[in-house]
Amino acid sequence: MNPHPFLEISDHPDWSVLKPQCIVNDITLALEKAEENLQIIRDVDHEKVTFTNSVKALEQATQILDKAWGLVGHLESVCNSEELRDAHNEVLPAVSEFGAKIPLDPKLWLTVKAFTESEESKNLIPIDQRLYEETLQDFEEAGANLPQEKKDRLEEISSELARVTQKFSENVLDATNAWQMIVKEEEKLKGLPASAKASAKHAAIEKLGEEEGAKAWIFTLHAPSMLPVLQYLDDEDLRKEIWTASDQLGTQEPHDNGKIIKEILTLRQEKAELLGKADFADATLSRRMAKNGLTADSFISDLQKQTLPFFTKENTELESFKAEKTKQEIDLLQPWEVGFWSEKLKKERYDFNDEDLRPYFPIQSVLHGMFNLVTQIFGLKIKERSTKFNGEVFTNGQDGNNSVEVWHEQVRFYDLFDQETDRLLGSFYADWHPRSSKRGGAWMNYLKTSEPIDDEVRGPHLGLICGNLSAPTTDQPALLTHYEVETIFHEFGHLLHHLCGDVPHHSLNGVNVPWDFVELPSQIMENWCWERESLDLFARHHETGVPIPDKLFQKMLRARNFMAGNVMMRQLAFSKVDLFLHRTLAQKSYVNLENEIQSNLTDYFPKRKSPARTIVHRFSHLFSSPVGYASAYYSYKWAEVLDADAFTRFKEEGVMNGQTGREFRKKILCQGNALPPDELFRSFMGRDPSTQALLERSGLA
Repeated sequence: MNPHPFLEISDHPDWSVLKPQCIVNDITLALEKAEENLQIIRDVDHEKVTFTNSVKALEQATQILDKAWGLVGHLESVCNSEELRDAHNEVLPAVSEFGAKIPLDPKLWLTVKAFTESEESKNLIPIDQRLYEETLQDFEEAGANLPQEKKDRLEEISSELARVTQKFSENVLDATNAWQMIVKEEEKLKGLPASAKASAKHAAIEKLGEEEGAKAWIFTLHAPSMLPVLQYLDDEDLRKEIWTASDQLGTQEPHDNGKIIKEILTLRQEKAELLGKADFADATLSRRMAKNGLTADSFISDLQKQTLPFFTKENTELESFKAEKTKQEIDLLQPWEVGFWSEKLKKERYDFNDEDLRPYFPIQSVLHGMFNLVTQIFGLKIKERSTKFNGEVFTNGQDGNNSVEVWHEQVRFYDLFDQETDRLLGSFYADWHPRSSKRGGAWMNYLKTSEPIDDEVRGPHLGLICGNLSAPTTDQPALLTHYEVETIFHEFGHLLHHLCGDVPHHSLNGVNVPWDFVELPSQIMENWCWERESLDLFARHHETGVPIPDKLFQKMLRARNFMAGNVMMRQLAFSKVDLFLHRTLAQKSYVNLENEIQSNLTDYFPKRKSPARTIVHRFSHLFSSPVGYASAYYSYKWAEVLDADAFTRFKEEGVMNGQTGREFRKKILCQGNALPPDELFRSFMGRDPSTQALLERSGLA
């Protein structure tokens, strides 16, 4: 057995031996090896500096560490435990400090700059030139030209940010897992869809045991459990109870994130000022498509102005609808009433609710159809492999002799090939359902990015895709909502971006692009969840196999933009809160975080009878990592403009047009960060993006 499993170089990790007790030793060894590699670069004779022994060597110096640390981070996301958390937090300061030192190391910077004077630097091929330019900017943006005392403080800030953002993430996970609502009177569940009721029963049996669980239903703050309660449950007291628990997430001891947020904002502002920037937004966005915080802020403000009339009208209509149905005076809604009455209004207006579609979206059918779709459009082929967990082989209908080990019995594994050449482009794991040891939300990540060796074709990449989707019950498969189907397609778009990447430098591959561009490949995939031609590939009734009836499909289309102003404004509010925190609030002292946000961003929030907190105390996108989506949540809307506009080409040339799809794969998915993103967009569309397509698609034009 390998004594250092996290350092093992293999096609697929051996998950069963990746134990928490190995983490400290393995990461310490990886740090030592990375330091040795950096020393070699520091010692390069500047008269003999080359692209290979400076720029490329620097990119490769931390590969073993990056891989090992990536495995630790992944396990913490999907198999969280006290032992794993303790080991992670023990080495986190050392890893953070090491990473922060690299672009601030004067000897490394001198070696990289020395290459500028070489003859070779003037004759680089374009992709090598791109890596060199990005490396120079990495150093300069991190503060390589600053005096030593400022560099030292930047290193300290990086370490402190890693520590406090990790604590924020732990608080959100622990607070989510600490709460549950047990219901023992079945009559209180009136209005709840059968699927949600079955899931709650399944949870009760799982948590309370067969005997006690048979007489109870358990609801949690995970979205598949909570959202049906807020949308459908007649019992207002239970809706209020679960909404209140969600509203308070991250605001109460021992999981209160208030002080942590203030500390994070203060550290980020100090970092920005050390780098000579006005605020963290300017420091973060200088190499993204927006370029600075003002552009991002103006982009959000402009969309808000166009959305506000629709947003206001929708909320007035909803209040009037409730008053009419309850024979009461028109009044503001309680926050826990909004989902419930919205669903009632949608049902009356369109004779449609989301549960109507659920029987047509069994998860395996959705996945099979999505794989068929990318075969037709992008020229890709996907094959499932059998899996192995705790010594047991799960064939999943495949050959059991070629199984791949996974970290949980529910995880599945797939290979992705080029359809024409049968070349293996990459492989991926899929982990779709919630559990207490797994963080919330949905995400894609990568475990391996291959490069060509000696001008050979690169090896396969390795990625993963995770979610917290509706789980199977004892008597039926996992049946998804349409929104959950969109989530699968979204994350799979990120995965394709990684697995299709054909850039010879791993740091420029796949999703390693500016964050206001990274959502284009993911968000464009969601469009195929709304087209008849593509839906027929995967939307099949779990009992009969028939596609969605045309009458139901037409209802779904008519209801698509129901409350679109509210949907748009919700995302704009998240973006505006993010920018307000990092452009304004970080530069001043405040007493009450919620009051500051609510009083300054009034036009972004709906008016309700009882005050509702923003999601800031549980806003993991902003605060669960040192950078993450901080100052960049606007990226979702920015990239939505790109995806809506880019999909107009498919609408014009055929939504299943393989020629258009292969061009998108070649010009976007394969390119990674080989070129600036605006150039990549223009190469596919032949022009700059326009916001009109997004407004029209959203019914807000």
